Amino acid sequence: MLKDYLRLHFIVLLWGFTAILGKLISVPPVELVFWRTLLATIGLGLLLTLKKQSPRIPLGQAVRLLSVGALVAVHWITFFLAARLSSVSVCLAGMATLALWTSLLEPLLLWRRVRSYEVFLGLLTMVGLYLVSQAEFDQLLGLGVAILSAGLSALFSVLNVKLVKQHSPLRLTFYEMMGACLSVVLFFPVYSLYFTDGAGLRLTLAAWDWVWLLVLAGVCTVYAFSASIELMKRLSAFVINLTTNLEPVYGIVLAVLIFGSEEKMSGGFYLGTLVILFSVLIHPVLDQWNQRRQRPATVV
Repeated sequence: MLKDYLRLHFIVLLWGFTAILGKLISVPPVELVFWRTLLATIGLGLLLTLKKQSPRIPLGQAVRLLSVGALVAVHWITFFLAARLSSVSVCLAGMATLALWTSLLEPLLLWRRVRSYEVFLGLLTMVGLYLVSQAEFDQLLGLGVAILSAGLSALFSVLNVKLVKQHSPLRLTFYEMMGACLSVVLFFPVYSLYFTDGAGLRLTLAAWDWVWLLVLAGVCTVYAFSASIELMKRLSAFVINLTTNLEPVYGIVLAVLIFGSEEKMSGGFYLGTLVILFSVLIHPVLDQWNQRRQRPATVV
């Protein structure tokens, strides 16, 4: 069990590293997402072959998964854009609002009741965001884009709740990565014409870009995903969710260690981030308490 816990924390550490990789790779966010999803699709396809899982599914379901993949592409583009517009730390502080977005979207899309403690935690998150925005006023645009990215991430996560019941997680992610890659390719003509100031697409990668991109697609996407699926067989959902919520913490610590003074923020930023992270970390605890409270008592 200790080995599994350490492996889970290592996976979350890798996920926290993605914003840093997005800043290290020189190509713009749209081209970066194209390369990441292309390599991830190839890697997941190889995994399906090794595990002898057929990728074939009905056409209607394939279209649905590919459409969710387009949402993933927009999420990753805004995520990497936020890291470029602001610091990695501010980007991850905005991404920490994922739990708030999920608590808002789940009742709307899954038709479940609103939970009072989630309303409270949402208000607490808003307080944390106010403190962060006041402390880093010059990085408000990046913070806003990161919050939007967190909302898109929450949306496709909620949509996946239904889809994962119909498909194996590996096959589902293969189609979503393919959909993300195809949607970026279809967006290329519009992007090249209106969003590149006449410079066109920048798909050429430098030597170090290839290194960081292979880490991003191979290690942080394909390996981290397949390893997390394996751990789900032995660890509880509560432990996995609680540990995953540490992703912004690991990311901010790594950013300070790698970028140094560029990532050092004011005291107000860290206070606001702590408020947000407290609301994020306490959420699965309250969620499990709520489930136990609603569970009918067993008569012995």
